[in-house]
Amino acid sequence: MDIGWIEAAFLGLLQGLTEFLPISSSAHLRIAGEFLPSGADPGAAFTAITQIGTETAVLVYFWSDIMRIASAWLAKNLKFGAYPGRHSADDVRMGWLIIIGSVPIVVLGLLFKDQIEHSLRNLYITATMLIVFGLIMGYADKVGAKKVTLDRLSWRDGILYGFAQAMALIPGVSRSGGTISAGLLLGYTREAAARYSFLLAVPAVFGSGFYQLFKSIGEDNPVGWGATALATLIAFVVGYAVIVFFLKLVSTRNYMPFVYYRVILGGALLVLLAMGVISPGG
Repeated sequence: MDIGWIEAAFLGLLQGLTEFLPISSSAHLRIAGEFLPSGADPGAAFTAITQIGTETAVLVYFWSDIMRIASAWLAKNLKFGAYPGRHSADDVRMGWLIIIGSVPIVVLGLLFKDQIEHSLRNLYITATMLIVFGLIMGYADKVGAKKVTLDRLSWRDGILYGFAQAMALIPGVSRSGGTISAGLLLGYTREAAARYSFLLAVPAVFGSGFYQLFKSIGEDNPVGWGATALATLIAFVVGYAVIVFFLKLVSTRNYMPFVYYRVILGGALLVLLAMGVISPGG
């Protein structure tokens, strides 16, 4: 049975609520599909396309930062426009760090495309990743020095962030959770880890989303294009509000509420699977 408009709107709301919190939006959409009236997995393509909405919220929120970094990088490396001056060296460097940090998820995403779209969507894997990476995040938040600011981001750390982001190709890991955990383990402040996580996600999410969008044209879409567009729009509006909330939250609070939530959700999912209430799929 295909997913209807109301279900798609709910999934868009869920995408917007969970994309930037370290709890894995792909896991939530995968799990929610099991309990919808249609009982259908919305699929990796729908998840990637609706992420265009939430990532557009990142563009809007960080517009001045992104434009400053992009203009400085283009002027310095491609001679496109006037180079703003020596004070823009940090922006050029950040541009390169975002590019280099995006390489792992692009390479691994292409190499394991079939597994990402099918076998890795098994709910046993999702539940395990929710628990394991929740505990990793809790450990990182506890032992991390939380002293290094974003202007001190090194090339090594930028690449390590990139590999952490690539782990989010597995539902249950969480893009923000993986990169923030890596940042905390490397000694960065919570806010620095979160901000770079958001900036690093821009090319990866837009690339994945538009790839899935163009690939899906002409194919059977279980959600429907109108409903997918609605879900993407809702994800954008809700996602923007969550960014504002989350960045304020991490400047004053720790990540333990998210750790507890992930472990409880993963444990509940394992129980439901063991009882045969839902099927693992994948």
